[in-house]
Amino acid sequence: MMLAPTISFVIAALWIGWIVFWMAAALDTKPTRWREPIGSQALHILPLLFCAALLGQPQWSPPVLTARVVPAGPSPAIFGGLCVLGGLALAVWARVCLGRNWSGTVTVKQNHALVRTGPYSLIRHPIYTGLLLALIGTAIAIGEWRGVLGVLFALAGFLWKIRVEERRMRQIFPEYEHYRKQTAALLPLIY
Repeated sequence: MMLAPTISFVIAALWIGWIVFWMAAALDTKPTRWREPIGSQALHILPLLFCAALLGQPQWSPPVLTARVVPAGPSPAIFGGLCVLGGLALAVWARVCLGRNWSGTVTVKQNHALVRTGPYSLIRHPIYTGLLLALIGTAIAIGEWRGVLGVLFALAGFLWKIRVEERRMRQIFPEYEHYRKQTAALLPLIY
């Protein structure tokens, strides 16, 4: 069963708005000093592409993945839409706090700064937390097993990227280990 057209439209509009903001914000970043090797990038980019294909292209999914896992109805779809809104808002807030230090891959910028304000005061990777919440919301709204699998792919990609980022941050910032001990990677008080 498809989402109600209005909820489906709202969720798609939220994701499109986020993509437009993300692309525009990417135009104003500091020059790169070091970039993660392409092989390592693939280990977090490919799972995200699989996630996008599963969530956005149901016709590519085998029937077992289009079976419902969440009951059909407006309540799960509305709850999912609210998760998408909250998750994307968190990701945007975190991106604004990063300012010109942001990059789409693990990168060290010239005059790179360790940001510990805004959501970074509680979570070391609030962009990934926000995106995971938005993806979970999308999966709930869709209500099919392909959503669950897509979120698992995204989680795997983010966990790899966190590992690479944190290794590099410990090398650059002597204070990073202290920051790491004071904050959660993705979920306050949990992980």
